[in-house]
Amino acid sequence: MALTTLADRVRAATQPKAPATGGRPALAPVQEAAPVQAPETLEEAAEADPVQDSADAVLTWLRRYEGHVTDALPSHMEPEPFLAAVRAVLPELRYCNPASVLQATLTAARFGLVPDGREAVITAEAGRATFIPTYRGYIALMHRTGQVASVRVGMVHEGDEYTFEPSAPSPLDFTHRQDPARTEKDRGAPLFAYAFVWFTNNARSQVATVNREQMEEIRDEYSRAYVAAEASGKRDSFWHTRPLDMWRKTAIRQLEKVVPVSAEVRALVAADQAGEEGRVQVLHAPDPEAAALTADADAAGEAAEASHEDALPELPRKRSLKRAQPRRSTRKGRKARAGRPA
Repeated sequence: MALTTLADRVRAATQPKAPATGGRPALAPVQEAAPVQAPETLEEAAEADPVQDSADAVLTWLRRYEGHVTDALPSHMEPEPFLAAVRAVLPELRYCNPASVLQATLTAARFGLVPDGREAVITAEAGRATFIPTYRGYIALMHRTGQVASVRVGMVHEGDEYTFEPSAPSPLDFTHRQDPARTEKDRGAPLFAYAFVWFTNNARSQVATVNREQMEEIRDEYSRAYVAAEASGKRDSFWHTRPLDMWRKTAIRQLEKVVPVSAEVRALVAADQAGEEGRVQVLHAPDPEAAALTADADAAGEAAEASHEDALPELPRKRSLKRAQPRRSTRKGRKARAGRPA
């Protein structure tokens, strides 16, 4: 039966699963307890036991679901650094709905981005946990494709030297020079953010730029967190606390329109946008089971192609034989044969 609501999907994800025979071992066995009424928030979980403080409550919550989080991580990632980052942020999410905390954590895990503030964060917005990838998280995913040598994301300020001529051949179409001895304040106000990619074949991508007006239009139209923070007067959204980083991320997201990117990067854009609009993000995250099946199919396809490239033994060929011609019978020959003794 199809699971159509988030509650159904969370309930299915948290059901006990049979122990796997292979793959990554579980970090710690979870002791099954008698069914109890689940608290609405992590804060209520702490208040349910006066002896237990909120930090212990959220750690208990994490142990309850860490098996699912570990299974969602890519195979190249170790679970402990990721879980340590989640433990550090869970106290800040204690007022959030547990379903949103779980889906934000699983989203970060499926993309393989550690929510430690560098590649990604998980933040509380109006009682809802939201996964937010940083521009460094986008760079990390682009590097995983194996086709990208480097990703450059920058900000041009009033005091910088730059040229931008889109019709010129790459890489002469764009240059940016800044004095490293000058502070960011001395460089003046930021003018625009830019991003481009150098590929492993030494080719450079088109340059994506986002000026202030474009950035503000995107922010005002798509970021529900920014609008809510402005309305409440708290001004605590990432657009308020990390404006230049969000500006840079806006530029790097524009690369999806001009640069061939992987399906994983496109999925990250979709999940990021869903978070800004207050929609469920985990639906856009890569499915580990589907990714494993895809990897197996790719490996089988490569093996099949390789088998055709192997040199085949030379097959035996039939020797070319001249067709026997009928002997011509002459009169002289017939007389000679007629005169032979029987």
